[in-house]
Amino acid sequence: MYHAVAHRPAPAVHRLSVSPGAFRAQMAVLAERGLTPLTTAALGRAWRTGGPLPPRPVLITFDDGYEGVHRYALPVLAAHGFAATVFVTTGWLRGPYEEAGAPDTMLDWHQVRELAAAGAEIGGHSHTHPELDQLDDGRLRSETVRCREIIGAELGAAPASFAHPYGYSDRRVRRAVRTAGFAQSLAVGNALARRGQGPYALERVTVRRGTTPREFDRMITGRPAGRDFAVDRALTKGYAVVRRTRRALRSAAGPGR
Repeated sequence: MYHAVAHRPAPAVHRLSVSPGAFRAQMAVLAERGLTPLTTAALGRAWRTGGPLPPRPVLITFDDGYEGVHRYALPVLAAHGFAATVFVTTGWLRGPYEEAGAPDTMLDWHQVRELAAAGAEIGGHSHTHPELDQLDDGRLRSETVRCREIIGAELGAAPASFAHPYGYSDRRVRRAVRTAGFAQSLAVGNALARRGQGPYALERVTVRRGTTPREFDRMITGRPAGRDFAVDRALTKGYAVVRRTRRALRSAAGPGR
């Protein structure tokens, strides 16, 4: 899972960014190790139907829709012939649906169409990137359905895949994503995706500014060390408790509170 690819990203996304040079080196490692990137839709389709997967399959995904994915990542992916999935927050992209809140320079729709034309799968990542599990049912439906409808209108085909903002979901969120028409969705978890996780909570590992070549090698060989993500996992577990408590208190307070 990648976010921004940039030399000088905004402070808000610096930790979850990678430099163009690091991304280029990481893609070279994938090629050298004989991994075969495929789209999220292709993985979901294979797991649903029992169809074959390519040798040593791997997903390359980008969340949010940062402009550097087109500027820096696309040429590298094209040079290797690699497939990827770009999950876009439709209200953050530059253009007619733009709303406030984007943390850095984002893709515009012309660039999104160029990514799609180059073979990248364009997936949904909500409309305004909220914590979906904290929304009421109406807003949750709007965030998922509107995102899918906008992408479909701009690209001529509705997206099949979704990535949960902040990587977190609960049963209600996953049901809303399925009801909106998405066939599969990705979480984070910082673990390998496995069929037993179910089609709407597939896990990924995070590549960030501080990821070392050794850590990246462990990720792609299926041996991520616990210490690589120990802090992330502890924070995720603690924050899950906070989120459940917050929603329970809001529900107890009643409408309008």
